[in-house]
Amino acid sequence: MKRYQSYRSNAGGSNIRRWRVAGVAGVAVAVVSVGLGVAAAAENGVPTVNCPTVADKLGAVPAQAQAEIARNLQLLNTQIQEANTRIANTQGQGGNNFIQNAILGPLKDKRFATINRMETAIGRVLDKPNLNAEGLSTCSLNANGGGNASPEPANVPAAAVSAGAAAVANVGTIVCPNVVINVAIPSQAQAEIDRNLALLQTQINEANARLKSSVGQGGKNFVQNAILGPLKDKRFATINRMETAIGRNAAKPNLNAEGLSTCSLNAAGGGAAAEPTAAPTTQAPAGNAGNNGNAGNAGNNQAAASRNTGNVGINDGTAQVDCPDVVINVAIPSQAQAEIDRNLALLQTQINEANARIKSTAFQGGVNFINNAILGPLADKRFATINRMETAIGRNAAKPNLNAEGLSACNLNK
Repeated sequence: MKRYQSYRSNAGGSNIRRWRVAGVAGVAVAVVSVGLGVAAAAENGVPTVNCPTVADKLGAVPAQAQAEIARNLQLLNTQIQEANTRIANTQGQGGNNFIQNAILGPLKDKRFATINRMETAIGRVLDKPNLNAEGLSTCSLNANGGGNASPEPANVPAAAVSAGAAAVANVGTIVCPNVVINVAIPSQAQAEIDRNLALLQTQINEANARLKSSVGQGGKNFVQNAILGPLKDKRFATINRMETAIGRNAAKPNLNAEGLSTCSLNAAGGGAAAEPTAAPTTQAPAGNAGNNGNAGNAGNNQAAASRNTGNVGINDGTAQVDCPDVVINVAIPSQAQAEIDRNLALLQTQINEANARIKSTAFQGGVNFINNAILGPLADKRFATINRMETAIGRNAAKPNLNAEGLSACNLNK
């Protein structure tokens, strides 16, 4: 009985082994068939990418950008060759969208960045072109192979270089309006005026040097944005400083900083106006002799010229401040007496300091100088001092109203 069962078991094992061999053989045939199919597909032609050309769209390429343009054109060729290699190595992989997603899509991104770099390279020297990076970056597929794996030239076309060079041949010079100081220059401001007049000329020289060294850069707006614009800002600040220098010792003039700060480009070259290195004698205050016999100003000496005529007797050092007395019409607690005495003394000290300032700044600053530089600050100090006295009394009694606002304002005793 046992032998019979053992016989059937062995027979069953043989059948299983025979089915296994048949199955393996079937799989092997299937694999061979797939391999033959792939080989047949390869023999029928491997697809290649087909990309639009870029070099023939470049137009004018300036000499300064040639090397970078050539490198990027070669990079476009390298990207195509790498994509073709990837297609050949991945035959049969990934389904219907594999080539689009894994090869053509990344290739488009690379080409877009490369073409964009070429636009930027040209734009540093000429107007930045629009090479249609979006359109030229998209490649298609040659299903049966073939196509040009290196469609871009190895060098930038000579004709394009010539066109770029011709576009930037003209240099030109900077032309700025002369800054004429048509008011008397106080002696205290003469050195500063001379320095700033010299600085105006230095700024023009530097702008012309920049114009020459940057020839061909940046397109039609380069000179305006990179040279004329910054020059205007510098000149405005310099002319403004001259107005301020004169205004410290006389009425502050309006030298038309806005109008005189704007320069232009003389495309033909030459004609750059030079600023004097020192204030001309016709601008100096010694008699204003060049003013066609202006009788009201003839014979003025330096000190008289620096005096603002509307301020004679006010800012000649002889005037004094006239302040209202601070009267405390309430009882002063003993605890506050010392603080009240100190602040009353401080009020007199402030008056003394203001009078000393008037004397030391004689003839300075124009008609509003004393009001802005002396009387105004004095009023602020007096207001704070009177307020402190109100507070000192208020700590030990009802806080009084000493009329700080009204008593803080002082006048000028001419």
